Amino acid sequence: MERSQINSPILAIMELANLVSVPMSLNAVIKLKVLDTIWQDGFNNPLSAAEILSAVAVGPHADAENLQRILRLLTSYGVFNEHIAGDGSGRRYSLTEVGKALATDENGLSYAPYVLQHHQDAIMLAWPLVHEAVLDPSSEPFVKVHGELAYSYYGKYPEMNLLMHGELPYSYYGKYPEMNLLMQKAMSGVSVPFMKAFLDGYDGFQGVETLVDVGGNSGECLRMIMSKYQSIKKGVKFDLPEVVEKAPKIPGIEHVGGDVLKSVPPGDAIFMKWILVACTDDECKQIFKNCFDALPPGGKLIVCDPLLPDRADDNRSSRAILEADIYIMTMYRTKGKHRTETECRELGLAAGFHNLKPKFNVDHYFTVLEFQK
Repeated sequence: MERSQINSPILAIMELANLVSVPMSLNAVIKLKVLDTIWQDGFNNPLSAAEILSAVAVGPHADAENLQRILRLLTSYGVFNEHIAGDGSGRRYSLTEVGKALATDENGLSYAPYVLQHHQDAIMLAWPLVHEAVLDPSSEPFVKVHGELAYSYYGKYPEMNLLMHGELPYSYYGKYPEMNLLMQKAMSGVSVPFMKAFLDGYDGFQGVETLVDVGGNSGECLRMIMSKYQSIKKGVKFDLPEVVEKAPKIPGIEHVGGDVLKSVPPGDAIFMKWILVACTDDECKQIFKNCFDALPPGGKLIVCDPLLPDRADDNRSSRAILEADIYIMTMYRTKGKHRTETECRELGLAAGFHNLKPKFNVDHYFTVLEFQK
């Protein structure tokens, strides 16, 4: 095919219009346990669709041809390798490095729960209302579809009544244990590999004795930091009171409940990962100011967030962060957002931080910015 045909605008539109097939197919292979079936005890053995279905024991009516159609699509997006027999008699599939990240590892972790969490029914219902974030940013599409607009959109379906609460996902998940558990698994699956890469390359905790983790959830990230840096004598996990109440006890870590918009516990260093994206600019300014006030002279604020590119382009890193930015706008806060490096540094300067270290890129998605008082 000629290059002009490959770059055809019609082909581009056809792909964009049908792009929903990709995450939904990814969802399907996770639910069908395809990835864990191929990846057994560290072995990546190519299997046919029929062999996969036989191994997962899904029942007599499962359709191998339809599964193969899903596998072929995901092969084109780099999740699987396709192995075709020399005589053309069959196709088998193994995992690429992307696919391996979705298979359960020896610690019971993977990125699969992160995918499933993004495609729950309650989340999917909000996507048709993305335009509402433009027309009326005073309320998130997620809130609208589960609140005031839910009756006009879904009132004729009695089974949807439980979804008509009009609240943000954080409080919504708290009412549904299965959703909350999936969120926790999703965060662990993302955070643990990130923290390993982060700690392998970043040395900014040297000499810190008291470390405060703002929005630390379960405290696992703080535990991993303290395991590597023995100089940290005290760890403070600071989060909402309802989160702290359910957090597991970890030796050496104090759990403190509160509101980051009001104050932050004192420490030599403050660590924030993936917090600012759900905050408005004014809220970020207040958070930076509270962190500045909680630090001694020479103390540091370590911010770890995805950073928007200065210019939009089509590389995978830019797309992943720009896509997540729309997810934040639709589900969590219409005016919460990813920010550029310049925008983040301006927030630090406005709060009084003046010694700004060069950024440290962790995994092409997260970036670390260090602000010193």
